[in-house]
Amino acid sequence: MNILGISAFYHDSAACLVRDGDIVAAAQEERFTRKKHDPEFPSNAARYCLASQNLSIDQIDYVVFYDKPVLKFERLLETYLTTAPKGFTSYARALPLWLKHKLWIPDTIKNELEYEGEILFTEHHQSHAGSAFYPSPFQEAAILTIDGVGEWTTNSLGVGKGNHFSIIKDIKFPHSLGLLYSAFTYFTGFKVNSGEYKVMGLAPYGEPKYVQTIYDNLIDLKEDGSFHLNLKYFNYMQGLTMTNDHFADLFGGPRRKPETPITQREMDLARSIQEVVEECMLRQARYLHKETGLDNLCLAGGVALNCVGNGRILREGPFKNLWIQPAAGDAGGALGSALCVWYGYLDNPRLTDSTRDSQHASLLGPEYTNEEAKLALDAFGAKYTELSDQELYKTVADLLAQEKVVGWFQGRMEFGPRALGNRSILGDPRSTTMQSKMNLKIKFRESFRPFAPAVMLEHCSEYFELDTESPYMLLVAPVKKERRREMTEEEKKLFGIAKLNVPRSDIPAVTHVDYSARIETVSRTQNPRFYALLEAFKEKTGCPVLVNTSFNVRGEPIVCTPSDAYTCFMRTEMDVLVVNNYILMKEDQPKWQEEVDWREKYELD
Repeated sequence: MNILGISAFYHDSAACLVRDGDIVAAAQEERFTRKKHDPEFPSNAARYCLASQNLSIDQIDYVVFYDKPVLKFERLLETYLTTAPKGFTSYARALPLWLKHKLWIPDTIKNELEYEGEILFTEHHQSHAGSAFYPSPFQEAAILTIDGVGEWTTNSLGVGKGNHFSIIKDIKFPHSLGLLYSAFTYFTGFKVNSGEYKVMGLAPYGEPKYVQTIYDNLIDLKEDGSFHLNLKYFNYMQGLTMTNDHFADLFGGPRRKPETPITQREMDLARSIQEVVEECMLRQARYLHKETGLDNLCLAGGVALNCVGNGRILREGPFKNLWIQPAAGDAGGALGSALCVWYGYLDNPRLTDSTRDSQHASLLGPEYTNEEAKLALDAFGAKYTELSDQELYKTVADLLAQEKVVGWFQGRMEFGPRALGNRSILGDPRSTTMQSKMNLKIKFRESFRPFAPAVMLEHCSEYFELDTESPYMLLVAPVKKERRREMTEEEKKLFGIAKLNVPRSDIPAVTHVDYSARIETVSRTQNPRFYALLEAFKEKTGCPVLVNTSFNVRGEPIVCTPSDAYTCFMRTEMDVLVVNNYILMKEDQPKWQEEVDWREKYELD
């Protein structure tokens, strides 16, 4: 039985193939088209899913779409009628896309995939809930999904048992925690649906001085985590922006223009909204535990990518165990919808061992043989050396210990927004200059953005206050106190971005200014090649941790192919590229030429 799940036409379009209940392939469309957050129909991703299993389209039993477009169009119409005539510009801009594509999903699927079989639809938050519960290791679990908006639902609370789940409570548009966070993303000068990570990373530089202002004016938060927004301050119902003049007046002036200097106000706003969202997540988790009495909690939806909030739920919430869908945003809806058909619609049994999830380490994308990699590298005239596995791990560990920045391309591409050791840029976490070097010279992004540590699972508790696995980089936890460096009196007086260059621990490149870290635990069973590299680095240095960031530059998706990897390598100041068993040194490569000056394109103020 082959089920193809599809998410499309909002952001992060994706396809997922479920075969007899097993998640065998999944990928976002952006990785193939090289358009970040590509919302178009995922034709390339779907073709990859089929090719990975040597299937033709007539071998697909069901294609399932991750939400119900008619219900979503109903919301668009009703919202316009509620706000008319103010919302006309927004409505007029959206209408052609609905009339051309979004209302005719069955026709689009038939035309794009040349598919003649049965097409099914799940509701948006049903897809999120399915993506959270079904791949989890739990036979029973509470389910929490939070995002911007689906059809009408923005937030759902449910319970799953065996092969079914049910929603016990939800919150409807226009009241949305995800849209509230996105409003602050917009107001602080970042891009909605992609800049939310930046707000979370900026928050520790600020003070929570606007928390009470937010509670007094923007959100009425109840003890059970339910809430209402004061729509007077928002523009997303009727306009093309997230906030309005009332919002600007409340926070002392207009929004920051993108790419202009970040001020203390933006840092304080980021810290304040982060604390409000964390409190809402915690209250909902407590309510869910009270209602269900279960030990396990599963999360999905875009807000579930807020790993600081997830970490607080784990430490302070009532649940013993937490599992978060690594593709928690709309891309994961493709996976969730396919599993909803297998378990919910077809009523197939679901058995788990309570320890291992069925997400396959989220390594569900394309992989390339050494022969394919060699052909790609030769096409560029690249200079490389082929090494055995053991030579490779030792050589790369030695280079990392010399503070070289390494592009690491191995095995199957990750599904979801995080690079987990197969499409990664790696560095030495002990270096005091690694964070700024990787941000400004490799990633071409804001200097304050934190980097994540990848740590050998068995050594995690030696470095971080975390006693559970975190394989998907979705939990933030404090760095162990004995690893921290005491700040001088002068350093304690610093504020804002000035805090950035003060080393916080013996692994400063992955220790954020609040002594926290977004942790990826790596086990030999889940990712043997990445684990072997960490092991070699530990043997060389005594440190079982590496800096791990996604293999891309600002404005581009994570690399997919060996050609993507080489191109990214040559456009940046990366020192070393490793593609499968081939190692390339930057100084050995032919001069790179292209029409666009990449550094100028992504230069930061």
